[in-house]
Amino acid sequence: MRLLDRYLIGQMLWFTLLVTAALGTLAALFAFIEQQSDVGVGSFGMLDAFLVTLLLVPKQTFQLLPIAALIGALLGLGNLARGSELIVIRAAGVSVLRVALAAAMAGAVLVLVGAVLGEVLAPPLEAYARQVKTLGKYSNMNYAGRAGIWLKDGPRIVSIEQQSADNLYGGIFVFQLQAGADGRQHLAAVVRADSAALVRGQTWRLSNYAATLLGAERVTTQRAATTLVDSDVSSELLAAAAVDPGSLPLRGLWHYVSHLRANGLESRSWEIALWSRIARSLSTILLCMLAVPFVFGPLRSTGAGSRTAIGIVIGIAYFLVNRTLENSGDVYGLSPLLVAWGPAAALAAVTTVAIARVR
Repeated sequence: MRLLDRYLIGQMLWFTLLVTAALGTLAALFAFIEQQSDVGVGSFGMLDAFLVTLLLVPKQTFQLLPIAALIGALLGLGNLARGSELIVIRAAGVSVLRVALAAAMAGAVLVLVGAVLGEVLAPPLEAYARQVKTLGKYSNMNYAGRAGIWLKDGPRIVSIEQQSADNLYGGIFVFQLQAGADGRQHLAAVVRADSAALVRGQTWRLSNYAATLLGAERVTTQRAATTLVDSDVSSELLAAAAVDPGSLPLRGLWHYVSHLRANGLESRSWEIALWSRIARSLSTILLCMLAVPFVFGPLRSTGAGSRTAIGIVIGIAYFLVNRTLENSGDVYGLSPLLVAWGPAAALAAVTTVAIARVR
């Protein structure tokens, strides 16, 4: 039985590899086309676009792996059915459940591969891709730092303590420099704001604004509840230096959720991201098992093309339901566990019933 298990697993993994390569190539092509709109902006060129595309491959492969696993399992088992090998396996007394367990083991191997891609390779490579693209487009600026954000925009140095959302930042300091008579830069003003939000274009709204102006003879202060400031610093540039929540590995998400809970802060959106990623990864096992009733059931006489088409439809439908729930769960205040595990539970129920009905 171990030899048979290895044979079945090998067939499914081989076809999954082929499908992943095909889907990954297509996704990379679309990603490369997407970069073309930024080619020529600043110093961002065609080679940079190609590099960014390559750096995004692990993330794209990780996202496509569940769909590729289903299609690969359909093709692998379908290939065995076409050669009458599955008939021989059943005639030897091997149950459908045993074949389903072999498919589950193939899915477990893919889960481990996905963990390496999504948790080890993808986060740092995606962050580097974002930096390459942004710093190429804004080549006249420099940034440094990982714990916070430090930006140099001409005579201004901007410090941002944290990113609260895509266009919302907290703990803002702006140090305004001015050239003195000796030709050296001197501190001319210090601006402090509790938060900064991009309202339109390159206009920022600073909340709880306070400025200290360092004159030659005296120091003056200015205060305002809110004020508008124009700056060449864009939210895209800030995102290159900030930690992107979507790019955090599971360990980082877990620690951040724990931090939010410990401080009594809202953590629903982060919990949805955490549990959804775990559920999507484990659903790879269920999707591989779902291929079994397609091969032994009513579709056993259909061609590989039909099974592949059905697999694509099921995979895309599952992917869309997942993403829809993830995006709307926080808006409607749904439970993170329901949003993350609801589709996986439904998939498990469908798979169990489908396998049980196969004779």
